[in-house]
Amino acid sequence: MAEQRTFRPGDRVSWASHSGRAYGVVKEELTERTHVRGHPVDASTAHPQYRIRNDDSGRDVAHKPEALRHEKG
Repeated sequence: MAEQRTFRPGDRVSWASHSGRAYGVVKEELTERTHVRGHPVDASTAHPQYRIRNDDSGRDVAHKPEALRHEKG
């Protein structure tokens, strides 16, 4: 099984979006079911997701760790 990627608040990350690569900063690790901008996020301690502040829009998004990539800066 693949090793789980982990991120910390303040980490710069990027992810694939419909308009190319998107960039942002990790705000928090989500370990419980919640909603981000009205969308359900099925996070748990075994399968965390991350709340990220998008650099372009300033809005929060949530992503699974496998969708994220560490960036310098």
